[in-house]
This record gives sequence, structure tokens and C-alpha cells, in this order.
Amino acid sequence: MINNDVLRSIRYMLDLSDGKIAEICALADPAFVVDKADVPGWLRKEDEEGFVACDDRTLAHFLDGLIVQFRGRDETQPLRPVEKRITNNLVLKKLRVAFELKDVDMHSIFESAGFPVSKPELSALFRQPDHKNFRACGDQLLRNFLKGLTLRVRGA
Repeated sequence: MINNDVLRSIRYMLDLSDGKIAEICALADPAFVVDKADVPGWLRKEDEEGFVACDDRTLAHFLDGLIVQFRGRDETQPLRPVEKRITNNLVLKKLRVAFELKDVDMHSIFESAGFPVSKPELSALFRQPDHKNFRACGDQLLRNFLKGLTLRVRGA
């Protein structure tokens, strides 16, 4: 899925302002500065004037910032390095951590989006890529997860 679509979905889900998105990115790493003026370009659709592609590094900082926002930071641990490449599986993992979702919650989210996922399918999404049962998360699966999570957070 395009990084801009993920960012746009999460922004709608949590009703975040442009400034808040920039603040959340800084939570992951204070040295990573996002200008509030850059955010509107990331939130535009591809065919709109002023569209700017959101790079993997920015989305990774945003997702890590969400984790810090919702769960807090463990000051005893050093800052984790930010991933250089963001995949749909990684987005799913980071959202699962940020919202403290268990397997039951994940199944309920997929059900509410009208896209039921079996237990083995779900566990395969969270395996290491070199594991024999690993399954790549497709765009449709992530899109339905974001839709179901939005329904859960914002209400029906």
C-alpha cells in the first residue's frame, strides 16, 4: 500500500491535525524534524496538485511515534533504529503494538471490516520473512484492517 494512503487513513482514524502528525514523528526520534508545512502534500491523493510522496523513513518515524504516543517510551532502553524499508506487514505489526491489540482484537477488527481472517493466516503475517510459513500482507488485507480499526476507534 502507498505510504500516503496509510498516513491518510491513520490521520482520519485518529482525527489528527497536521501539527500533531509532525509532533508524533518527533516522538520516535527528536532529531528527525518534520516541517508542519510538508504534511498537507503527503495527505493529498496522487492525482491532486501538490501531492508529495511520503517516504519510508517518514512513515516509520510516524508509526514509531504512535507507539510512543499510546504506550510511552521505556527510558531505560536506547532509541530503536528506524526501519529503512516499510512493508505492509511492518505497518500491521506497528499498529498492533501501538493499539495493544491481541489476536482476538485483530480477528474482530477484520470481521467488522467484512474481511474475516483465520488464525493461521493471521499468525503467518507476524512471522519473520525467512520463516517457511511467512505470508506477505497484501494491500487489500491492510486496507481492510485500517477500515476495521477506524470503525473500532471512531465508532460505527
